[in-house]
Amino acid sequence: MRIFLKVAITAAALWVATLLIAGIDVEGDSAGRRALTLAAVAVIFGLVNAIIKPIVKTLGCALYVLTLGLIGLVVNALLLLLTSRIAEEFELPFHVDGFWPAFAGAIVVAVVGWALDLLVKDD
Repeated sequence: MRIFLKVAITAAALWVATLLIAGIDVEGDSAGRRALTLAAVAVIFGLVNAIIKPIVKTLGCALYVLTLGLIGLVVNALLLLLTSRIAEEFELPFHVDGFWPAFAGAIVVAVVGWALDLLVKDD
């Protein structure tokens, strides 16, 4: 059950990013279609974060220390771009236009995801 909640939180965070950031778009002819697209993209984003992010953190450990963790923002932006590319391969109507929209979108997704996670936390 927790995994479905995490996907819903990520989908909501991605939706907020599409509303706030020019260059991050989700298309669909109905709200339900866009919601399903965002849920699928949230699953892809979660898998990308679960598989690739630990590898990047391990290999780039020195950069994380050297930049006091700020390189994490760049890594998250690149992971969002990768998610967009994978979504396009699956013919999902989700697109990130470039690095700067991905950078801003990664910040929005992180902040909104964190805030929503705080609201539904039930230890």
